[in-house]
Amino acid sequence: MPIGAIDAISAGAGAVQGVRPSGYIDGAAAPAGTGGAGFASALSGAVENMQQLQSTSNELALRAVTGDLTDIHAATIASTKAQVTVELVAAIRNKGVDAFNEIMRMQA
Repeated sequence: MPIGAIDAISAGAGAVQGVRPSGYIDGAAAPAGTGGAGFASALSGAVENMQQLQSTSNELALRAVTGDLTDIHAATIASTKAQVTVELVAAIRNKGVDAFNEIMRMQA
């Protein structure tokens, strides 16, 4: 498939917002500085997603225990997703604390 066909697909209705095809290069490609607001919103979104996954996992586990759940796979998958997300958030937190401590050591 030629590259032009890929550009036509990504420029269509199913294109991802904010993503430009690789053939486009201009000076406005780099986002303007947001002062950390983008990172903060991404982090808060990740925490909200983690909380949603935890509540879904807890609800499905409760339904499994009471016998109301017909598909145990859904509960297992939800539990695993929640566990992996918690581990990821903890790893990001640990890396952030390590980076902060390293910056503090540099300033001393």
